[in-house]
Amino acid sequence: MTRLPTLFISHGAPTFAIDPGIAGPALTALGKTLPRPKAVLVVSPHWMTREPRVATSAAPKTVHDFGGFPAALYELQYPAPGAPEVAQRAIEVLRSAGWAAEADPQWGLDHGAWVPLRHLLPQADVPVFQVSLPARLDGARAYAFGRALAPLAEEGVLIVGSGSLTHNLYEVRFDAAGAEGEDYALEFSAWITQAVLNRDHARLQQTMAIAPHAQRAHPTPEHLWPLMVAAGAAGAEVPATRIEGGITHGVLAMDSYLFGALSLPASAAADALAA
Repeated sequence: MTRLPTLFISHGAPTFAIDPGIAGPALTALGKTLPRPKAVLVVSPHWMTREPRVATSAAPKTVHDFGGFPAALYELQYPAPGAPEVAQRAIEVLRSAGWAAEADPQWGLDHGAWVPLRHLLPQADVPVFQVSLPARLDGARAYAFGRALAPLAEEGVLIVGSGSLTHNLYEVRFDAAGAEGEDYALEFSAWITQAVLNRDHARLQQTMAIAPHAQRAHPTPEHLWPLMVAAGAAGAEVPATRIEGGITHGVLAMDSYLFGALSLPASAAADALAA
């Protein structure tokens, strides 16, 4: 089986589920070009545990883990099946890499998983399971966690790190229209894009220490770590592609990144991917 690419997705606010902007259609176009995976593995900052836990439910529930949003959001479901056998394999590869992974039969799909998957795989017909984000990470350790998961990409699993390219909730403006963004968010995003496209994974792992405006873009870094996980799962040898997402709510950069070669047809899907 050909190794699958890995993916970092900026999932933005929960309203991304019903307000796709430019990022939603770009993810839908990308989903149409990807080989059909055996399963999708999602690492999201909305499920963090002391040690890694792997969701083994055969029918994961849609978790509405947010409050104060429009009522329509709480009616949405993402009824994808789970992947218990693949989840058990994930436990094996994590343990073999020294991570004390355990099964979790109760966890479903938090909004860091189901919101972007509604755009990427809208039919909800591909099995999905989550792996929790370990606590107390730094850039290097998050990258190493991705390296531990890397064998699964060789086995037909699409590894998705779902976070946010910028995530300063103190500055979010829900009345902000369009893709205009604060300068600091644009500058931070441009720095990340340069590191990703140059395959400079050593620099990428040091983002919080050396990137411009890093502390303002991520007052707490948990939404950045899924980028390191996705990059680590791919490795620095593979090419990367930026998927343009614009800026929502003034400060939430919505770019995503595909790590790995992908043969794109000459179609609107190709137009959605901005290298």
